[in-house]
Amino acid sequence: MASNVNAAAGPVSFDPYQVELARNPYPMYKRMREETPLYYNEEYDFYAVSRYDDVRAGHADHETFSSARGGILELVKMNMELPPGVFIFEDPPLHTAHRNIVARMFSPRRMRDLEPMIREFTVSTLDKLIGRQDIDFIADISSQIPMRVIGALLGIPEEDLDTIRESADSRIETEEGKPIDYETTEIAGMPEFEHYIDWRLQNPSDDVMTEFLNVEFVDDKGVKRKLTREEILSFCNVLAGAGNETTNRLMGWSAKVLADHPDQRRELVKDPSLIPEAVEELLRYEPMGPFTARYVTRDVEYYGQTVPAGSTMMFMLAAANRDESRFPNPDVFDIHRDRAPHMTFGYGIHTCPGNVLARLEGRIFLEEMFKRFPEWDIDMERAKLTCTSTVRGWDILPARIKARAA
Repeated sequence: MASNVNAAAGPVSFDPYQVELARNPYPMYKRMREETPLYYNEEYDFYAVSRYDDVRAGHADHETFSSARGGILELVKMNMELPPGVFIFEDPPLHTAHRNIVARMFSPRRMRDLEPMIREFTVSTLDKLIGRQDIDFIADISSQIPMRVIGALLGIPEEDLDTIRESADSRIETEEGKPIDYETTEIAGMPEFEHYIDWRLQNPSDDVMTEFLNVEFVDDKGVKRKLTREEILSFCNVLAGAGNETTNRLMGWSAKVLADHPDQRRELVKDPSLIPEAVEELLRYEPMGPFTARYVTRDVEYYGQTVPAGSTMMFMLAAANRDESRFPNPDVFDIHRDRAPHMTFGYGIHTCPGNVLARLEGRIFLEEMFKRFPEWDIDMERAKLTCTSTVRGWDILPARIKARAA
C-alpha cells in the first residue's frame, strides 16, 4: 500500500464534515486514491475506499457490506432499529420484496409517461421568472419542480408541498461541520402522511399512494400480504425525501457547473440533442450524494490491511467518479465525454430507483431553461453550499439571468 504521507502536503486527512474541504474536495479525493486507497478516520471510526473499482465492487457485495443499519455514516454508527419499509436501508430478502414494489411503480416506461406533466410543471415555474434579472436557482426553481412532481405521484395537494419539503430537509440538516444528530431526528419522519393515507383509503385515485394501499406482494417470510400502514408511511417518506433531494441538488449543480463552462452551455443552447449526455456528465462531475456507508459483516482485506467485522465502511462515490483509471482527464467537465458508468446513483441492488426520474427532470429543466434564459452568472459571494455525510449541494444559489432575445 502506498504511503499515506506526502512530504509536501502532510498526511492525508479526510473529514466528511469539514466545511472548507467540502468547497473543493477533489484534490483530497485524488490523494486518497493515490496514497491511501484504504483510509481510516480515527476520530469518527470509519474506513473509506475511493477508487472506482473498490466502490463499485463494494456496492455489489451486499453480503459483506450490509445496508440493514442504514446507508448514512451516522446511522450505521448508531446501530439503531430502523422502521420497516425504509427499503433503501434493508438487505435481502426483505429489501428485494420491497424494492420490487417500488421498481414496478417507477419503471422507465412509467417515468417516461410523466414527461408531459413534468414539462408543464417546469414551464409554469420558469415562466414566472420571465422579466426578472435576478433569481435564486434553489428557491425559485429546484426547490419547486421536484417536489411538485413527487407530490403529483403521491397524490399530495400542492398547498401542502412546502410543509413536506421542509420536513424532508430537516432530516438531513445539521450544525455546520457536525454529524447529523439522529438521536433527535426522525428517520421515517413525516407524520403529515398519516392524513393522506386516511384520505386515500376513502378516496382511491391513480396515484402511487393508492397503489401502495392496494398492492399485494410476497414478503421475506413467504407470506402473501399487503403493505402495513407503517411500511406505507416509510415508502412515502423515502420517496418524498429522496425524490426531492436528488433532483433539487442536480438542478443546482447544473446551474453552477454550466455557468462555470459558458462555451459548453452555448453548445447546449444551440444543440439541445446534446443535453442527455450533458446530464450524465453533470451527474459524474458533481454528484448530489458524495458518499454511502455500510456496516461490515465480516473481515475483508484491502491493500494488505484487514477491515474487521463490525466496522463502518464509507464508499466515496464522488471520488470514484474522478478516478483516472476509469475517466480520462476526470477533473475536466466535458459534455462530449465518452459515457462510462458513473457511481452517482450507486450500483447493484441499491442503485437509486429514482434515477430515471431524476435524469428526466434534469433534462427537461435544461431544455426549458435554455429556451428562456440561455445565459446566467452565479453570485458566489451570496451562494451557500451545504455538505453532510449524505448530500452535497447548494442551499442558496443567486444568479443574474439573461433572457433569450425575442
